Amino acid sequence: MKVGIIGAGMVGSAAAFALIMRGEASEIVLVDVNHARARAEAEDIAHAIPFASPAIVRAGEYADLDGAGVVILSCGVSQKPGETRLALLERNADVFRQVVGQVMAVCPGAILLVASNPVDLMTQITTRLSGLPPGRVIGSGTILDTARFRWLVGRHLGISPGSVHGYVLGEHGDSEVLAWSSARAGSVPLESFAAQVSAPLTEDVRQRIDAGVRGAAYTIIEGKGATWYGIGGGLARIVAAIAGDEQAVLSVSVLEREVLGVPDVALSLPRTLGREGVTATLWPELSAGEESALRRSAEILQERLAPLQF
Repeated sequence: MKVGIIGAGMVGSAAAFALIMRGEASEIVLVDVNHARARAEAEDIAHAIPFASPAIVRAGEYADLDGAGVVILSCGVSQKPGETRLALLERNADVFRQVVGQVMAVCPGAILLVASNPVDLMTQITTRLSGLPPGRVIGSGTILDTARFRWLVGRHLGISPGSVHGYVLGEHGDSEVLAWSSARAGSVPLESFAAQVSAPLTEDVRQRIDAGVRGAAYTIIEGKGATWYGIGGGLARIVAAIAGDEQAVLSVSVLEREVLGVPDVALSLPRTLGREGVTATLWPELSAGEESALRRSAEILQERLAPLQF
């Protein structure tokens, strides 16, 4: 599959590298306002191709996106000192007005994969700007938060994170919800599995894992300025599900008409994903507290988008 990436910064380039190393793309085109940066990243990544699967990686312009099955949007602006969240959102919305229009003019059949933050709000904005069905505009959402959750639980239980089946729902941000009540290790409820391997999930352990999931980005940003490898891997996983028509269940963000009484909001739920984009949304079993927290997460996202005019 041919993949376009708008924005050749750390997230876009990490996604391109992950796609090459996984062998999930036959061609990758990097587009950036800084063409020299896009060219440098493309050439650097291309030098890894002899260690992976055959592919083409190159810098290009919007016209070069023709034929792309997926276009990753990892573009946008950074927050200025003292700038409000709304002001940042408005500036990123202006960037996306230009970007989405140019992408749609060249490859209207592509699935748009949004990676720019605040990702849930940018997913909703992109859906409106593109005019595409919601299932074809997908935000990376909580795919990384879910990976962090599984990794931390797996480490506590002493098992592979690939054997942990649990999701983080709602906003990719502070109001996200760790769905403990529906989580499993293998096919066994998490609490039962933990008891069987003598690694009980006490309240202290749950709080530590919760803090680890929510605080991971802050810790990484404090140490090196930004996160990119984890989300790069997550974006590559989403593209793989689309390219392979896997109907894989992943926690991604899509605009929903209604979530627990909150209308028109994009957030993450487990969703089946294949060549046509998101084909179904799944509702995990939640405790009353988790359901209430998910509703509040939806309300917070709706409140943040309401003042924006677009």
